[in-house]
Amino acid sequence: MSRLARLFGLAKKGTVESEPWEDRDPARSAVIRQAAAMLLGYPDRELIERLPAIREALAEVGADVAAVEPLMKWLTDRPLADVQGDYVQEFDLSRRHPLHLTYWTDGDTRRRGEALLAFKQMYRENGRELDDSELPDHLPVVLEFAALVNPEDGAQLLQRYRPSLELLRLALKDDSLPQLGALELVCSTLPGPSPEDRDAVMRMAGYGPPTETVGLQPFDPRLLPVVDGDQSAGLEAASLTSPSNLTSARGSA
Repeated sequence: MSRLARLFGLAKKGTVESEPWEDRDPARSAVIRQAAAMLLGYPDRELIERLPAIREALAEVGADVAAVEPLMKWLTDRPLADVQGDYVQEFDLSRRHPLHLTYWTDGDTRRRGEALLAFKQMYRENGRELDDSELPDHLPVVLEFAALVNPEDGAQLLQRYRPSLELLRLALKDDSLPQLGALELVCSTLPGPSPEDRDAVMRMAGYGPPTETVGLQPFDPRLLPVVDGDQSAGLEAASLTSPSNLTSARGSA
């Protein structure tokens, strides 16, 4: 039994069973995941200084550097304080496309707490401890783990929460945000093509035909139905909270 199966159990609705697959270019995957961990984290001066090295590393492994050029331009075209303010608005305060994986599937419920504990145990068994400022399902945290700590366990985590990644990707696309390219590169490290739309993501996540979403505002990312009895009736679908930022992904990695 894999570590992921032991800690997380069988995939529930909203997630997918992570079958073993052969990564044909693990060096490319590792560089993409580490680059995305930094590019999707809170922007600071150290990140700006690292952009040339990130660009060079992506080019060396044959990744599509053009995919992240709009994000690099977004990071450097204005004063850093303005960039940081926009980042907080889009990923900390807005519910349109924040970065926590389990909130898409579990909302603010007891089941989400159990999933977060499983993430923490996964890291702990690999010799990695997070401090209290970091939630373990924050995408930059997961990406850095997959890049630097345990590529196999990390890739399985990303694939288990593939629907969350894909819904985030579609939300970024809808709002024309430059972080889209980083998400597309991350998804390219996982098996199979990305779904074309939300209905296809729903099918990937095990829901079949789309469910009724009347009452949800058009920008609400809560698209995966809640299925556990302990989840409130007001949450007919799961969503994401705002991210806490991985210190190392902000520049110390």
